[in-house]
Amino acid sequence: MTTSDNTISRKDFIRNSALAMAGLTLIPNIMTASPFFDEKNVSAKGKLSLKNVRLETGFTYEEGDVIATKTDLFYIEVDNGKITKIAPNQPNAKAVDAKGLLMLPAFKDMHIHLDKTFYGDKWQAVRKRTGGIKGMIELEQKMLPEMLKNSTFKAEKMIELLQSKGTSFARSHVNIEPTSKLQSLKNLQKALDNKKKGFGAELVAFPQHGVFYTDSVPYLKEAAKMDIDFIGGVDPFNVDGNIEKVVDFTVQLALDHKKGIDIHLHETADSGLKTVEYLIDKVNENPSLKGKTYLSHCFILGKLEAAKQEEVAEKLGAAQIGIVSTIPFGRLVMPIPTLYKHNVTVLTGNDSIVDHWNTFGTGSVLQKANLMAQLYGYSTELALSRSLKLATGNILPLDDKGVQQWPKTGDQADFVLINASCSAEAVSRISNVESLVHQGNVVF
Repeated sequence: MTTSDNTISRKDFIRNSALAMAGLTLIPNIMTASPFFDEKNVSAKGKLSLKNVRLETGFTYEEGDVIATKTDLFYIEVDNGKITKIAPNQPNAKAVDAKGLLMLPAFKDMHIHLDKTFYGDKWQAVRKRTGGIKGMIELEQKMLPEMLKNSTFKAEKMIELLQSKGTSFARSHVNIEPTSKLQSLKNLQKALDNKKKGFGAELVAFPQHGVFYTDSVPYLKEAAKMDIDFIGGVDPFNVDGNIEKVVDFTVQLALDHKKGIDIHLHETADSGLKTVEYLIDKVNENPSLKGKTYLSHCFILGKLEAAKQEEVAEKLGAAQIGIVSTIPFGRLVMPIPTLYKHNVTVLTGNDSIVDHWNTFGTGSVLQKANLMAQLYGYSTELALSRSLKLATGNILPLDDKGVQQWPKTGDQADFVLINASCSAEAVSRISNVESLVHQGNVVF
């Protein structure tokens, strides 16, 4: 048995083929409810017109509180990857009938490892961990040569899973270390190229086995010259034993090649806080890194006293360093409301779907927004609707006052059609995504 069902019926194959002839990109098995499933309604290649599209238009207030979200139906045209027309609904137009489905920005998974997964291959549970992070590094060194043999295929299957949940963009970390060298990157780039019509990504050169612990330096320098967007890192003290040496190297490599930074930080002891504070200092010394530096996980924030959380969040906000959280639950609760209060950019992702680290990823970032809403009591209409930004990379249809701000003419045509009456319901119910369009290409 495999971890995904890749079968396709003859009927679906025939319909897929007809739609593909119209220039569309489609995923097997997940398109039956899509308005684009009926090939008679598919427009000419490169252009789409849709009617009966539900958009949010404002809030309904009662005694100063938002109690509902207003919506209306619209007619929308897409051309050359952009939204070119938003007009009052034209029910009799020859156009794809969205049937009142709600249009929302396509979702973004901003922390995932597309390059190393079991997804699409034989199921494997996580093995009993021994030896901490260095024990996991030793395990990876044994596993990676075999995993790399079909990592392009598995990455493509995982991309299809993300697409089925409404995600058309990801920030993927990709192993750069002496075991896989640059092969994991090359295999992933091949998968992304095969899926580029329906999926986009930015890549983080990730020294999973430490920068110096296994001498990943030459490979990181080589990767920095390639088509990657961020220089990564992992637990500078626990893995490499030297916070300053690792952060200095990472910062300089990013500066030399005009890349961003995204460092995994799981450390919850003093070293975690020291790493955060040292990175803040280095970004302030190098303002070109502001707005493109991130700490993934950053569990130390969940361990601090409230006053210290406020202080660190304020410094992160001022340095424009973002936090990418997988929204952990249990004993560790991240201070996400405090981060928002200090205008820290907060992103989320699935991290692992099925691999040797974790097997619980669903592929849905809308589920992450739902989990955040539950954890922090975001249960009102307004709070639920604001929670959607965690799934969309901080794009919301309405601003906090209820003024429509998405979509606009000229916006990239990246959207989902979802079976919900408004954003608040979509987050609360984790509503079904019925269609995904990426850069004007129909994915399903």
